[in-house]
Amino acid sequence: MAVRFLRKASVWLKKHKITVLAVSCMGLLGTNLSYHVFPEQTFKLLHECWSEGQPAELSEKLCGVFQDVLQDTGVKSSDSYRAFAASGFHPVSAGIPWLPAGCLVGIPLNFDSTVEDKKGIVNHVVVINGKKIDWESSEGVALKEALTFSHEAQKFAIAREVVYLQNGSPLASAVVAPTCLAGTFFCGRALKLLLGLSTGPLILRSLCNLVTALGGLLCFSVSSDAVTYHLDCRADRKAARLSQDYARGGLEFYDKILSRNRIFRGLMGKQGMKMYTPSGNLFPRHWFRIKYTPYTYRRTLIVNILGELQA
Repeated sequence: MAVRFLRKASVWLKKHKITVLAVSCMGLLGTNLSYHVFPEQTFKLLHECWSEGQPAELSEKLCGVFQDVLQDTGVKSSDSYRAFAASGFHPVSAGIPWLPAGCLVGIPLNFDSTVEDKKGIVNHVVVINGKKIDWESSEGVALKEALTFSHEAQKFAIAREVVYLQNGSPLASAVVAPTCLAGTFFCGRALKLLLGLSTGPLILRSLCNLVTALGGLLCFSVSSDAVTYHLDCRADRKAARLSQDYARGGLEFYDKILSRNRIFRGLMGKQGMKMYTPSGNLFPRHWFRIKYTPYTYRRTLIVNILGELQA
C-alpha cells in the first residue's frame, strides 16, 4: 500500500514538478515577507514593550527624535513610517514603505535615559540567570553606562533602521531562499542531463539529488550570510554618511553595544561565554555560518567613514 502510494506520488511530482517548485518558492517568499507585509499583526506583537498590562508609550522626546531622523534621511512620506516602544536595548524595524501597512520602527525605552537621568533604564527590571540586576553594583553601573546613548547615537541607531527599510532590504533578504531553491532544482536537472542520469539507475539519481541538495544548502547558507552582511553594512554606511554627528553617534553606538555584550558575557556565566565573544561580538549560530555581521567590523566601518568626513 505504502509502495503504491509512493509510486503515485512520484509520478505526480514528475508531471507537476515546475508547479510544485513555483508554489514552494512563493511559499518561502511569502513566509519570509509575512512580518514585513503585516508588521502590525506580527512584528509589533513580538517586539512591543508592555508596562503594567498596557503597551508602553514613547515619550514626546523620542517621537521628536524619530521625526528628526525621518527628515534627515529624506523620507518623502513620513506617514509610511511609525514608531513604537520596543522591548530590548536597541532599535528594530520591519515593513516595506510602499505597501499599505508601511513600516514600523521599534525604539527601546532605554533611549529615554540621559547621563543625568537614567530613569529609562533603572525603572525596568532586568533579570539574568534568574537574578535581578542591582543597578548600584559595579556591574549594574557599567551596564547603565553601556545602555545610555547620546542624542547623536540615538539618531544613528534609528537612522540605520530607516535606511535599511528605505533600501528595500527586507525584499532583498527574502528572495535569497526561493532563489537558491529554484537554482538547486535547475542545477540538479542540468547535472543529471550532463551525466546522463535522467534515465539512469535509481541509486545514482538519488545520489545525484543528494549531492545537489547539499550544494544548494551550502549555497543558501553562504548567500544568506553574504546578503545579511551587505545589507547591514550598507545601512550603517548610509546612516553614518548623513553627517559627522551621525558618524560619531554610530561609533558610540557600536562601542556601547560591544561594552554591553562584554558585561552580559560576564553576568551570564557559561551561557554568556557561548553567546558572546570576548570582544563583544555574537558567536555564530553554526560552525559554517557567520549569521551576524560582527559589531567590531561595523565599528571599523564607521571609524573609516568618520575619518573621510573629517578629512
